[in-house]
Amino acid sequence: MADNTAGCFAGLLRPLRQALRPKSRQEIPIAGTAASKHLDTHKHVEETDEPAPVYLSCCNFDCGIDADSWSTLDKPPTYTAGRIYRSDIFDTIESSVTALDPSLREISLQIHDHPELMFQERFAHDTLTAFMSEHGFTVTKHYLGLETAWKAEWANGSGGRVLGINSEMDALPEIGHACGHNLIAIAGVGVALAVKQAMQKHDITGKIVLLGTPAEEGGGGKAILLERGGYDEMDACIMCHPMPGPERSAAIVSSLSMQPIEIEYFGHAAHAAAFPWEGTNALDAAFLAYSAIAVLRQQIKPDYRVHGVIKAGNLVSNIIPDYVKMVWAVRAPTKVELEVLRERVKACLESAAAATGCKTKVVLGRPYYDIRQNITLAQDFENVMLQYDFKTAIVPDTHSASTDFGNVSYGNRSIIELPALHPSFGIDHFPNSAVCDRAAHTDYLAIPTEPNGGNHTPAFATAAGTPEAHQATLLTVKGLAMTGTRLLDDSDFYQQIKQDFEKSKQTQNPA
Repeated sequence: MADNTAGCFAGLLRPLRQALRPKSRQEIPIAGTAASKHLDTHKHVEETDEPAPVYLSCCNFDCGIDADSWSTLDKPPTYTAGRIYRSDIFDTIESSVTALDPSLREISLQIHDHPELMFQERFAHDTLTAFMSEHGFTVTKHYLGLETAWKAEWANGSGGRVLGINSEMDALPEIGHACGHNLIAIAGVGVALAVKQAMQKHDITGKIVLLGTPAEEGGGGKAILLERGGYDEMDACIMCHPMPGPERSAAIVSSLSMQPIEIEYFGHAAHAAAFPWEGTNALDAAFLAYSAIAVLRQQIKPDYRVHGVIKAGNLVSNIIPDYVKMVWAVRAPTKVELEVLRERVKACLESAAAATGCKTKVVLGRPYYDIRQNITLAQDFENVMLQYDFKTAIVPDTHSASTDFGNVSYGNRSIIELPALHPSFGIDHFPNSAVCDRAAHTDYLAIPTEPNGGNHTPAFATAAGTPEAHQATLLTVKGLAMTGTRLLDDSDFYQQIKQDFEKSKQTQNPA
């Protein structure tokens, strides 16, 4: 399917912000944007629970933490600057990432200037796999049956732990890399190569697995790879994501579990003036469903979200509509809560069909689950980033939008546990005005966007290609690489990671 709904990762500590549509939009050619043909004949199909790629742009990471609020977050510091694990490894990673800078910048701009929609990231797939092969990784293209997924792996010695890393690649319809996945792509590559260098130089046993994960923006590429065993050998998995936020900042938060739903109502057309009694009105069914869900919102918790749109066909006022489609996103803080809320929403949708005499086809997209952030990994990352004057907010009980990395943090199949870390890193609007003297901010290391230019806007697509965005990404790469290397080298550290994962299972999802 190719339905596109509004972005979904806006406002982690304040209500979801509605993206403003600018008067003019930057035109970026995007692979695979041809409009899908509308069905000429609507046939009733029975409901199915098989996950489908319902298009929901699902990551819109817009932290929304005001600059003045970061210093007031009530979280006692666990580490102090200067107290890091093995300064020799830190120096190796620092020099490795610095050496990679020009190559990573070139790849980032290539992907940024060649945006591709979910499951169509062929240019990114070929570019990234070629680069990883050149740097000594064993590469599997078209991994696990997904044309644009890939795997790059490298091991030092036999045995040891396995560090998993993700690189996202897909863009958004019409506005390109407006969620900065070109930065996420090179971040994964940079972390993998820096960890490899540290393992070689300091004789650390273990394995690196970097996955190129397609279709985060609605297709659930990571969830598919997870179901097919792509994460089974990992002992932990890490990645990062750009977000709006103060200069030199990071946030480690959770996400909302999300269930996409498409429902089609099939009625019977008739002349609205001459023979209205012969019609069955599909638009009436959609109206009742929308109204029922609006009423349902009075009885759901404040951190639940249900939002949708009506996508009708060629409607005219003098014909009873025989077909209407609706697209919905249902969100809740945890997987367990989502399952309950989803059934309440489905009841609203189906009762509208019963009330109007319409038939329905319901398609449940692949669900996204909340992120179980590992606190031990988070605190170590925070400590490393202090070396670069980063302020990191660790608020794992904060939920907003949705990402398929949440599914990874739950594990699957033979995996009993898969600790995960997913920091969002310092992307800022310039200080409080649309015009800023950037010459006065030569050390500014956050993505320079205009006010109201957060994720999933044309302004953010432009910002994701800037030198400032690149430098902020590289600093985050250094932090993740250091934490990932410690996971491979420090057994006591890994045991604490596992203990925290077990604790998170009890506190986040007691059911």
